[in-house]
Amino acid sequence: MRSNRAKTRAGVSMAATLPMIAGALALGIPAAHADGPARNALTGTRPLWATAKADKGAAADNARVNARVYLAGRDAAGLAAYAKAVSDPASPLYGKHLSAKQAQARFGATRAQVTAVKSWLKSAGLTVTGVTAHYVAVSGDVAAAEKAFGTQLHNYAKGKRTYRAPAKTASAPASLKGAVLTVSGLDNAPHKSDHDEQLPPPDAVFKNAGPFSSYFGSNIASSLPDAYGHKIPYAIQGYTGKQLRSAYGAGQYTGKHVRIAITDAYASPTIAYDAGSYAQKHGDAAWQTGQLHQVLPQNYTKTKECGASGWYGEETLDVEAVHAVAPNADVTYVGAASCYDDDLLDSLSKVVDNHLADIVSNSWGDVEGNQTPDLAAAYDQVFQFGAVQGIGFYFSSGDDGDQVAASGVKQVDTPANSAWVTAVGGTSLAVGKGDAYQWETGWGTEKALLSADGKSWDGFPGAFTSGAGGGTSKTVPQPYYQQGVVPEGLATANSKAGNRVVPDIAAIADPNTGFLVGQTQTFPDGTQRYSEYRIGGTSLAAPVIAAVQALAQEARGGKAIGFANPSIYQRYGKKGVFHDVTDNPTGSGLAVARTDFVNGLDASGGLATSVRSLGKDSSLHAVKGYDDVTGVGSPANGYVQSYKGH
Repeated sequence: MRSNRAKTRAGVSMAATLPMIAGALALGIPAAHADGPARNALTGTRPLWATAKADKGAAADNARVNARVYLAGRDAAGLAAYAKAVSDPASPLYGKHLSAKQAQARFGATRAQVTAVKSWLKSAGLTVTGVTAHYVAVSGDVAAAEKAFGTQLHNYAKGKRTYRAPAKTASAPASLKGAVLTVSGLDNAPHKSDHDEQLPPPDAVFKNAGPFSSYFGSNIASSLPDAYGHKIPYAIQGYTGKQLRSAYGAGQYTGKHVRIAITDAYASPTIAYDAGSYAQKHGDAAWQTGQLHQVLPQNYTKTKECGASGWYGEETLDVEAVHAVAPNADVTYVGAASCYDDDLLDSLSKVVDNHLADIVSNSWGDVEGNQTPDLAAAYDQVFQFGAVQGIGFYFSSGDDGDQVAASGVKQVDTPANSAWVTAVGGTSLAVGKGDAYQWETGWGTEKALLSADGKSWDGFPGAFTSGAGGGTSKTVPQPYYQQGVVPEGLATANSKAGNRVVPDIAAIADPNTGFLVGQTQTFPDGTQRYSEYRIGGTSLAAPVIAAVQALAQEARGGKAIGFANPSIYQRYGKKGVFHDVTDNPTGSGLAVARTDFVNGLDASGGLATSVRSLGKDSSLHAVKGYDDVTGVGSPANGYVQSYKGH
């Protein structure tokens, strides 16, 4: 399941989402003005949808604006360069990470810069409402914002709604000498509420119907029609930690002395009970006192808009999956006040500023078409500060394949598209008897229902329902570590110069071969009880890979891996390190049978039987070598071991 930062969680696989741009920082281009002092343009602050055709005229002068002015720091170019150097195994600076205090002292904003920025904003009539190491928050009316940022604010039609945005690129005084990275909040799409709210109770209960397989292929659906010329097994009840540890080569490693952070929105009120109950029921190591921590905001906002209770399941999945694969790792959950950019950015910054962990799992995102360069620059800055401190970020790549069916446009997800994060794609996983790894396909599902007479599958193989996100970014240049590994045809799909391709690595994601999770849910009689169900999505893949990285960090003696992509791509092609995942690993079509409760709870509402074909990820294909469904592949037995002594 993957949650969308600005929307409720979606789909069968349930996953969470958010955007940002990667690549270059929006550092301001000097521009002289005949009517005043020189100013630096803040590139990307005018959204693409703010066109002349969509312009509905000037915004009211007295309308309120809440904005964040992000600080570039004292050496933005040096920050990016050092982040690259300490992450690159070929660099003499590899692994020479800084502490949070050292990073701020070397690259953060100076007091003089902060004072100058505050003075400029106040002089324009804006009120400073908050100051952090990363930004100055302000509020005021449109007239003051226009004066401060050197642009008029107009109303624009966007779809069926109207939003405010700058009529031209915003700017800052050149006298600030590049102290401003960017500004967010000048456009108000989507609308952001200011009301504080309490968290709702858990979502309504969801249960899987049977029959099930206990391991892949253990229960053949002999009474159902063939698919691809043979009988097919029932979907598994849900893998558990022992099976995943075996599949991904955990060996004797448990993540001991390694810290993992998980970011999502809101916080499940029953996470400690649920995680403890799940571990006890499924043979995972018991949680030790102080092993699970939560860092939460004082207040929550936009709970209805974001579907707060839907995020409880996301947190539960992430925490239980991490512990199942890395049972001795220390886990810190950092909950955001809402599913919107500013709040999620604050959560990421808490991890970095306080160095709460070396590994950060993030199961949320949005489509690249919704990203804005202003926030993209702010996200990349946080990721770069993390990299110099030895912190690596892992983001789910999405659950809608190439996004055409979901959004109408072929595109990748963000922040997975950032050149500074590890994008985690998804697979369908077959673990056999004795926890033996059998194979994986790229996750992509087509669904056909059982015919009325029970003798065939209607419209077999059916329509695409979900699959691992992937493809080529339209906005992010190709990072150096992908050169020579990513096929040229993928890299140059949107630009002759080459762009970032997603994902980097992959793990189990298909809900039909998913993970069993335990969560307190609300039953029809109003009671709240612990219950279990199978789940998937790349928001399962992300915490699984984060946990595998914890095992790898333990294998290298506890030394932080940090931003992992250069190390991951360096290992590409080495024997036994990755499973080279393809769509057809067995040479014949693959599918499972599923019987589901129509009402999601019990048979009183009827049953629906379907066939789910595997390895059918929209226009994306898992092939030999690197691909845009699984990246370099999934961790094999040699992956964790490859970090030993390195």
